[in-house]
Amino acid sequence: MHVLQRDPLTAARADATWAPATPTYDVGLAVAGRPVTVFGGGTPALGHIAALRQAGAEVTVVATATVDAVTDLADRGVVTWERRAYRSGDLERPWLAVAATGDVALDQQIADDAEARRLWCVRATHGPDGSSPDRLTTGEVVLVGGGPGDPGLLTVAGAAELRAADVVICDRLAPLAALTWLKHGAEVIDVAKIPRGAFTAQEEINRLLVEHAGNGRRVVRLKGGDSFIFGRGGEELQACAAAGVPVRVIPGVSSSVAAPALAGIPLTHRGVNQGFTVLSGHVPPGDPRSSLDYTALARSGTALVLLMAAVTLPAIADALIAGGLDRDTPAATIAEASLPSQHVVRATVATIAAAAASAGIGAPAITVIGSVAAFHPAHT
Repeated sequence: MHVLQRDPLTAARADATWAPATPTYDVGLAVAGRPVTVFGGGTPALGHIAALRQAGAEVTVVATATVDAVTDLADRGVVTWERRAYRSGDLERPWLAVAATGDVALDQQIADDAEARRLWCVRATHGPDGSSPDRLTTGEVVLVGGGPGDPGLLTVAGAAELRAADVVICDRLAPLAALTWLKHGAEVIDVAKIPRGAFTAQEEINRLLVEHAGNGRRVVRLKGGDSFIFGRGGEELQACAAAGVPVRVIPGVSSSVAAPALAGIPLTHRGVNQGFTVLSGHVPPGDPRSSLDYTALARSGTALVLLMAAVTLPAIADALIAGGLDRDTPAATIAEASLPSQHVVRATVATIAAAAASAGIGAPAITVIGSVAAFHPAHT
């Protein structure tokens, strides 16, 4: 059985058993609002968890341990994580099971138990040896910008590279549901950088890129948004070039423009403004690492788009007001743009930090400050 992703928003694609010659019937499963249990919290399960979440399923993960990206989803309440091993009673509640433990024998047991209950079970284990066909003799790295999160916003070129990849090195904000598109035997490496949580050093990521490409593998570095906009893609490009590794770049849809658009906010609008400025809020005003002139930004007349400012937003708003920006200037914060959990809070620059906090908004979120943040299609 294949669960075919006809639309990345509604279903995931995977093989129920590893038997390429076995005829299958492709269907799209409507799992929205229905309980689905994923067995396994490692990289074999990662894409399935994200795709099921994208499709609106009530996802429960059963695993003794998870990769950082799954832990982050559980900590944010996006999925439920039961920290234990599989038991047969786990198959009594779900409408669909996903066997993705990475243990071929255990995945087979789960599939057999599901078969006995006439419950559909997707198996994420594709082959007996995990081998990957069509491997390059000379490796390469492709830096792919994945867009804001919905795999439907991944570029056609980026999707093609994912399907051809031997290794995918991904961040937590990448469109993880797209990992279900990978070919049999492709390896997924989670290098999540979670705010104030698990962290993979950039030097280690660079090493992984060079090492796997040096072994003749086609490596895709999958990030959220665009790799060259606060994504440290330039550093990875330099690391590959310095090691003599062939490297290409596929731009992505930056969340700095995608999130406002998905919230119905045009960053430029005739008669309102003539530009926008994208800035990182990773460090607050006054921090020795900050190179931003908030007084100049306050007087720029452009819409301000703040990335990575979930924690520093109060200090940034105060600095802009102190720099001369009218405290009643419209503002909006967009959380988890393009995902089913997308949430938008509108206020003023003086009140947006409190409004976002009251709504429980955390990273990932983007804030727009400027007249366009009050945009409404019925207004002229």
